[in-house]
Amino acid sequence: MKTLRNLVLNSIAIAMLVGVGGCAGMSHQGQDTAVGAGVGAIGGAILTGGSAAGTVGGAAVGGIIGHEISK
Repeated sequence: MKTLRNLVLNSIAIAMLVGVGGCAGMSHQGQDTAVGAGVGAIGGAILTGGSAAGTVGGAAVGGIIGHEISK
């Protein structure tokens, strides 16, 4: 179980790093949304012990918060 959790967290970290490279042509609001979704996904994964629902839920909430903050 711990190995699966580490795999999920490492996969999310790699996806965030690759995603940040794709943010070069995005608007400021789009960048904030993407960063918020990434941070929310990591937070959701950590708080729920790596469950998929927690990761997706955290990404959704983080994306909404990132989108709204940049308005």
